[in-house]
Amino acid sequence: MSQFLLIHGAFHGAWCWHKAIPELEKHGHRAQAIDLPGQGQDQTPLGNVTLDTMVDRIVTALTTLAGPVVLVGHSLAGMVISATAEKAPDRIKTLVFLSAFLPRDGESLLAMEHRNPKAAVPKSMIVDADHISATIMLDKVRELFYHDCTDADVAYASARLRPQALAPLSTPVHVTQERFGRIPRVYIECTDDHALAVEMQRDMIAKSPPVDVRTLHSSHSPFLSMPDKLAAALTDL
Repeated sequence: MSQFLLIHGAFHGAWCWHKAIPELEKHGHRAQAIDLPGQGQDQTPLGNVTLDTMVDRIVTALTTLAGPVVLVGHSLAGMVISATAEKAPDRIKTLVFLSAFLPRDGESLLAMEHRNPKAAVPKSMIVDADHISATIMLDKVRELFYHDCTDADVAYASARLRPQALAPLSTPVHVTQERFGRIPRVYIECTDDHALAVEMQRDMIAKSPPVDVRTLHSSHSPFLSMPDKLAAALTDL
């Protein structure tokens, strides 16, 4: 039995894991999801959201959970769980990158996105006038995130998406072999991902070995489209 802490990606919140948590519990695990600052039901002003505030939110959650935790980060959260691992390695049993950004030392998400051969998300973002946050064009949401999901799941998710603070996207993540590097890492690639192309996922894996790899033939959101298969992949760690 493992304790999972599930961290959502950009524009999302803890709500996106609502189908995956009971599937993990069926396997005998404990699982919890949290909102990062400014996302989900959290009311932190987006101008106050930084990479550090995201990391602090996860570290606080880790202190409430028993034993080393399997920390799962989706998409943007790959950056955040990497920085968290550098700050609190003793509290983490395994890092799981679910179709997530996997940084090398000194890389920011935006710098990595420039390597994405199919960088669809930046082209689908509407940045606010103050350049504090961005939203996704409504007509792009299904194709980017949920193209293999049911209409009901697309409606559920689309109604809960929120603007994403931009500051964390340009902040470099600093990791060391002595702290981040000593934690086992698993990457779950999503081969039909339209937001983070599988070519980009595999490029990051190749640049940050050793990484154990699992494969799901899914969109960017297997927690909605195939939560049972996602739970099985996580259990197989």
